[in-house]
Amino acid sequence: MRLRFLQVTLLLLISTILLSCKSGSINLFKPASPHEQYLRKLETAGLDKTAMGAAWISSSAASLQKALTITVPYRETGYFAADKVQAAAYKFAATKGQKITVNLKKKPSEIAIYLDLWRLSDENNPKLIASADTLNSPIEQEIDDTGNYLIRLQPELLQSVEYTLEITTGPSLAFPIHSKNSRNIQSYWGDGRDNNARKHEGVDIFGSFRSPVLASANGTVTRVNENNLGGKVVWLRPSGKNYSLYYAHLDEQIATEGQEVKIGDTLGLMGNTGNARTTPTHLHFGIYTFGGAINPLPFIDPITKTPTKVTAAVSNLNKTLRASHSANLLTSPKNKSAVVSKLAAGTIINVNAATESYYKAELPDGTVGYIESNELVQTSRPLRKIKINVQQQSVYDKPDSLAPVKINLKAGETVSVLGSFNNYNLIADDNNAVGWIVR
Repeated sequence: MRLRFLQVTLLLLISTILLSCKSGSINLFKPASPHEQYLRKLETAGLDKTAMGAAWISSSAASLQKALTITVPYRETGYFAADKVQAAAYKFAATKGQKITVNLKKKPSEIAIYLDLWRLSDENNPKLIASADTLNSPIEQEIDDTGNYLIRLQPELLQSVEYTLEITTGPSLAFPIHSKNSRNIQSYWGDGRDNNARKHEGVDIFGSFRSPVLASANGTVTRVNENNLGGKVVWLRPSGKNYSLYYAHLDEQIATEGQEVKIGDTLGLMGNTGNARTTPTHLHFGIYTFGGAINPLPFIDPITKTPTKVTAAVSNLNKTLRASHSANLLTSPKNKSAVVSKLAAGTIINVNAATESYYKAELPDGTVGYIESNELVQTSRPLRKIKINVQQQSVYDKPDSLAPVKINLKAGETVSVLGSFNNYNLIADDNNAVGWIVR
């Protein structure tokens, strides 16, 4: 009851001060993101000096250093509890030319979850590149550099909220012909040419003779000419980008140099000019930077992968379960991913989120990883009953002798063992009080 009273008191204090901060000196700052704005309001209110406020700030930074590895597309449903100070971070690889879309849905919708996207050009110094607004509108970010990226989620203090996070990838450019189908692409980047004397520096998109070839982006036509390899070609520089699009083997060029075009405008008609005279009609589509040609497929790939459905029971979110047998806590939701921790049968673990058939779960010492949902069972059925000895009379809040003592038991009293962690057992007494005792 005392803990609940303190939580309510702090919540009222936070609400009052943050509302008052909507005007006044806080507007002198220009925060980079809603997360930063909330942090600055905590600091202005002096709440960063409280244990909970300091924990929120520490958790936001620490989460970036221990992000879990995922593969996009990715979907999870999770839960942030009001009585815990939590943040979650995920690391994933993305390729130049892709567009990353991050959606976050919440229950209740009015609770703030701060959503940020970071670029990991330096593992120790991630760079913030995008944030969701306070309404959590989707983040849509074109990937300018191949590498690793981070997503961080963190709720406001003292609020319980369920969420569904969905990260998907798609092309950042429009497909260069009307028929948007992966079957039209029949030759890819790096394929051998001229008896492997050179490599293919683009993709070949096949279609009907003299069918329209389209602008894949808004931009400026920089060159319209003819050469031995590409035949009749058109070069397009997308607005605000550091690369040019190359359309080759056209039967006819329609665009003119210096012309401003929009997505879908016709640049020319498909053919087989240049060194494609003996091949079926197709468009050679390439992308060139100052450093040379790059793989154009991620920019226009018409194949859209959707995240796998969550099949692990979401009814177990924020519940304490135990391992039904020896199992592995993994770095990612894949069977062959690295092992974070080997769990003995009966190990206690708290479920934070569900993705596919896995739970993202946390050990009592704060270690987080993924585990197959079918390797965990409820703690409602005790493993066994034991009698308390003299060394086991103190029942701790955590599996740590320095943790607060919740209750004191009498020697000889019988309790139910719900699970274990390291040298401690999680027990429940006859009054259903739950805590940790030494083994």
